[in-house]
Amino acid sequence: MQQAERREVREKAACSAERSTPLIMVASWKQLFFHLLLLLCCRLTQTKSAGPSAPPEPPSSPLPTLSKRVVLKGDVYMERVEVVSPVILELECNWTGDADRYPNVTGFWSKDGTEIEESRLTVPLKNEHYHLQQKFNIVSQENLGNYSCVFGGDAKINFVLAAPQMGEVRDKPIVSYVGDTALITCKMEDTKPPPTTWIWYKANGTEKEQILAATESQRHEIKNQERKTQLVVHNLTEADSGSYFCSAVYAISSTLGHVELKVITFYEPLKPFMAIVIEVTVLVAAILLYEKSRSKKTSSAGILVSLEQIVQLCAL
Repeated sequence: MQQAERREVREKAACSAERSTPLIMVASWKQLFFHLLLLLCCRLTQTKSAGPSAPPEPPSSPLPTLSKRVVLKGDVYMERVEVVSPVILELECNWTGDADRYPNVTGFWSKDGTEIEESRLTVPLKNEHYHLQQKFNIVSQENLGNYSCVFGGDAKINFVLAAPQMGEVRDKPIVSYVGDTALITCKMEDTKPPPTTWIWYKANGTEKEQILAATESQRHEIKNQERKTQLVVHNLTEADSGSYFCSAVYAISSTLGHVELKVITFYEPLKPFMAIVIEVTVLVAAILLYEKSRSKKTSSAGILVSLEQIVQLCAL
């Protein structure tokens, strides 16, 4: 009996051990997974903290300053200012005054004829001059135009801001023949800054269409240099006649140059000569007809005279 009881106790203990073993294994696997996950997170945290931080963005560089100073001794003066890139424009006006020389005058600034807000002030006479000074941020094409300092409503200095203008202007059109090649050139003066690039346009009614040499079936070719650009048009047709515009592009604005192209046929120069030939032919024909009709009248008159003479002879 005792042996049987001992055997039963052993069997129960073995069964309980077998049942508890999977639970222990599951718990150990969970702990191992948790430790691995914790170790991985720690390594990622160390990696991120050990890496260098991103450098701060450098501050934008300030705009350069362009200063213009004018002394006005009369009533009106104009100063042209060429701008190629964004600048801080500092304008300084000095007026010597008129015959009255008031101790104070009213002064203000205007742009394109419109008074700039909060620019009106009283200007005293100092050292025989009335003095006005102002700074303007010129950052886009909209900021270009006519800036004026006005003294007392009469004396005025105009500063005309614009991109560099082309000096060479062609008044007469370029004449080429159908089937030939036309070379159209635009050039900026050597004393002026070169543009960043050149763009060509052709007038289409009231609009301007950009000429893209890569998409024009190889009939158009554009050759750009620093201060010079050339548009080559191959195999000309009469439809190529018209107005062409070259645009010198600067960082703040652009300048347009205009060239007229006229494409004619080889018969075009002969038209005046042909008109003269036709006029001469008509004149000669008219003279011949007149002479012929005159000769007919003369012969008829001669026949009548001969008949009269015969009648007279017969009467005798």
